[in-house]
Amino acid sequence: MLLTKFQKKLCNILQDGLPLSPDPFDKIAASLNVPPETVLNEINSLQNSGLIRRLAPLINYRALGLTATLVTAHIPETKIPQVAEAVNSINNVSHNYLRDHHYNLWFTLIAPSVNQINRTLANLSADCGCTFHSLPALRTFKLNVRFDADSNGRSLMQNSAKIPKTNPVKLNETEKLILSKLQTGLKPIPRPFEHLTTNALNENDALEVIESLLNKGVIRRIAAIVDYRALGFTANALFIAEIPEEKIPDAGLNLAALPLVSHCYQRAAFQNFPYNLFAMLHSRSLDQIKDAASQFTQSQNITAAALLPSVKELKKAPVKYDF
Repeated sequence: MLLTKFQKKLCNILQDGLPLSPDPFDKIAASLNVPPETVLNEINSLQNSGLIRRLAPLINYRALGLTATLVTAHIPETKIPQVAEAVNSINNVSHNYLRDHHYNLWFTLIAPSVNQINRTLANLSADCGCTFHSLPALRTFKLNVRFDADSNGRSLMQNSAKIPKTNPVKLNETEKLILSKLQTGLKPIPRPFEHLTTNALNENDALEVIESLLNKGVIRRIAAIVDYRALGFTANALFIAEIPEEKIPDAGLNLAALPLVSHCYQRAAFQNFPYNLFAMLHSRSLDQIKDAASQFTQSQNITAAALLPSVKELKKAPVKYDF
């Protein structure tokens, strides 16, 4: 999409997170030296065009006591529609992609426990007649999903995104209520948090609860989720490498520092699949991603690595949490 300079700046601000205030869009408008109506109209326009998917909290599932994994499988081409339908029907699957590799189906799965993940995958394997492999994250090096609208698909925003806390947090009933209402998303209206109020909870009370949830690490931020392809990031690929255990900390930090990387993890390998360092790269072209991956593998003297371009997005939807 062709965006104005103002729209690009607004997209970046909204991805960084809304100010915690009864009138956050007024605060954003003041920072941009425009009337609040201009900001609201532009957000509505960007949502209607599909560039902004939603305004919503980024919830840290770890703080809710949940666990997650990346799952892959080799699916024969004739069975892809059937298997994709079965995977996509699982509520706790948020992303599902076809990638160019022998292991061509890749999806994320969230569950209350590792045992539940194993049961879900066992049932899925039995139903689909395919073997699904779980690759849980052992270490997180980067989790920074912000796409720089000013870069025309050349780089992500390199803000200092904190790694989410891993310790579960006990929620009280008010916090559960606020989270349940928040995850439905916010509207671009003058007072977007007003719908959180109840007879016993005014707007300021609700904002104090949100601030507490932010401080506890349950919410990472409340921000715009964008269609990165519309911002020029039309290519993406999963990079995988086999790294000796003692070299993983340095290699992971160096990989995470690349401007095209949004996610970077050490993951558990499985039999005949020795790769243990994973990263998602986004750019305006696959050639740029290939160049970045090649330079990294050469600089780290990596001999076993692969790049898995995305072929098709099968599912991308937020997980709805029960509190």
